[in-house]
Amino acid sequence: MDQQTLSAHEAEKLAEHACLAAGANPATARSLAKATVSAALFGRPGVGFPHLLDYLSSFRAGRINGDAEPELTSPLPAILHSNADGGIAQLGFDLAASTLVERTRELGVTLFTQSNSYTTGELGYYVRHLALEGVVALAASNSPAVVAGSPGGKIAFGTNPMAFAAPLADVDAPLVIDQASSATAFVNLAKAAEEGSEIPEGWAIDETGRVTTDAAAGLRGALLAFGGAKGANVALMIECLAAGLSGASWSLDMPDFQHGDRVIDAGMTIIAIQPTAIDERFSSRLTEQLDRVAERGAYVPGRRPVRSKITDEDRVTVDTVVLEKIRRFL
Repeated sequence: MDQQTLSAHEAEKLAEHACLAAGANPATARSLAKATVSAALFGRPGVGFPHLLDYLSSFRAGRINGDAEPELTSPLPAILHSNADGGIAQLGFDLAASTLVERTRELGVTLFTQSNSYTTGELGYYVRHLALEGVVALAASNSPAVVAGSPGGKIAFGTNPMAFAAPLADVDAPLVIDQASSATAFVNLAKAAEEGSEIPEGWAIDETGRVTTDAAAGLRGALLAFGGAKGANVALMIECLAAGLSGASWSLDMPDFQHGDRVIDAGMTIIAIQPTAIDERFSSRLTEQLDRVAERGAYVPGRRPVRSKITDEDRVTVDTVVLEKIRRFL
């Protein structure tokens, strides 16, 4: 597939201008552009610039409030709650992040929970940011229901991702885990359908409830939870944390994030922990343990250099078709 390489600053400026042209206010545009480039450079590129197109369309259609002004409250000292005002999840988090880190260092454990946002995008973005501040973070988010608990079952859950990050001895290369509770992310299924390629068995079922390797049939049917009933249990736990604690909509009650004009009202909850409260050697001990695990052939995610801010040397590679579609919003 034809691709183009841009400087990270150029890519961020393009994303920001496209958001503004689509109807986002300056704060929203800056926040989403930063998160988009972060996903492209340090996280999951598929939920970077390709997913930005969903945001741009949703600004135009009214599924995202482009003029959102998130409201942060603290019902208890260790709990921060953000009402995203129908806007993007990233802005509510960005506005609360410094307070979240400060409270976590002071109290040891802090809970950030947010309601009334669009889907959260790359969930690794949130925990990466906190790990770079020396904080252990576990994040959970729900999304519109597109997942069946088992073949033959009905749609019951969102892809309901979870993400975890922890600081290591190299402070710029934390452990980062980011995965859906479905067998794959929805964007992967949609991309396969667009390309006309087959999907692995176990990713999805068709509209009759049968397991399929046809991505288009999977879009008409449903994704599957990973690992059968165990994955469905994880999706349920994520929903309890993300929507239950935040007061956001359950996945079954959310509208389609790609069609219509209703606000999604997704939920997100982040548990932030100060890891050195008991053991000051937490990061070095965890690094040593991950080395042992890797020596035994296990895959250890993350552990590559990441940053909260981009540099002049950073480069972003984006599919030409995606870039052309983004530029049409300008």
